[in-house]
Amino acid sequence: MSDLDLAVWTKSSRSTDQGNCVEMAALDTGLAVRDSKNSTGPTLRFATAAWSAFTTGIRAGEFD
Repeated sequence: MSDLDLAVWTKSSRSTDQGNCVEMAALDTGLAVRDSKNSTGPTLRFATAAWSAFTTGIRAGEFD
């Protein structure tokens, strides 16, 4: 059993009713992200520090 088998997935608060959503799950080693339309498909995994740097960059407008 992998850590994703036990993961609790949460949809983004920015999700739309058209199904254009991502889901996130907290893991012991960081965070996983997947497409909500394909729950058995691939996931992206981020170390805690990498995810923190990414979200800090978003808030700072680094990706505009």
